[in-house]
Amino acid sequence: LSLCSRTVEPLEYYRRFLKENCRPDGRELGEFRTTTFFFSGSITTADGSALVKLGNTTVICGVKAELAAPAVDSANKGYIVPNVELPSLCAERFRSGPPGEEAQAASQFIADVIENSQMIVKEDLCIANGKLAWVLYCDIICLDYDGNLLDASVFALLAALKNVHLPLVTINEETGLSEVNLKQKNPLIIRKHPVATSFAIFDDTLLIVDPTAEEEDLATGTVTIVTDEEGKLCSVHKPGGSPLTGAKLQDCITRAITRHKEVKKLIDKVIKSITPK
Repeated sequence: LSLCSRTVEPLEYYRRFLKENCRPDGRELGEFRTTTFFFSGSITTADGSALVKLGNTTVICGVKAELAAPAVDSANKGYIVPNVELPSLCAERFRSGPPGEEAQAASQFIADVIENSQMIVKEDLCIANGKLAWVLYCDIICLDYDGNLLDASVFALLAALKNVHLPLVTINEETGLSEVNLKQKNPLIIRKHPVATSFAIFDDTLLIVDPTAEEEDLATGTVTIVTDEEGKLCSVHKPGGSPLTGAKLQDCITRAITRHKEVKKLIDKVIKSITPK
């Protein structure tokens, strides 16, 4: 299989591998790339941060917590504001300037995952009903794009949120002003641990997990399944492309539940290794 055929006829080149149930990078069709997490001090100015590598795809997430008044119609709720950035440095296809369509779609996907999974309940971010609440700005920046942005982004978000410790805040009844105790910090309450598992669909029928950028470009569709630790389905993200039969979708969900266990185990292991004894 010459490099020439990969350049001239990339799809045919891939099909020859897929017939043998493997991929050009040596992985089997159902095999994920090596996943690595880096927590402590990824971003020193953030209240929580994590860097995730999924093969070559590298994503960093920083969470910044600020105080604000709750919205009038949600007096007992705080805010979570996710934002995904795809700067020009991460791949040739992206340009500097306002967020493009892909970055906007990824930001919306992350917002939906937070909402649907209830990983953070907004009521938990309220400090004083109608007066004060936390705002969590979750900035997810792709440093190196080689496919499967959504899985890496959800991993980085979850890992960064598990790294967040918020200071104790009270409201002085006499002055009405907020008082922040930086010496007493508590971890953020994370109710659910969503994990995303993405698949590329080849020739309308064949499913491969954790696609690279090249595989995404050649695929006839993609689908992302998000599950929590109880095996519950939080969301199915399928932006057009090849339709999936019920059986194929169920296969994706089953694989996603298995993947969730692997990722959760990996995050817990890393957190345990950096927690002071």
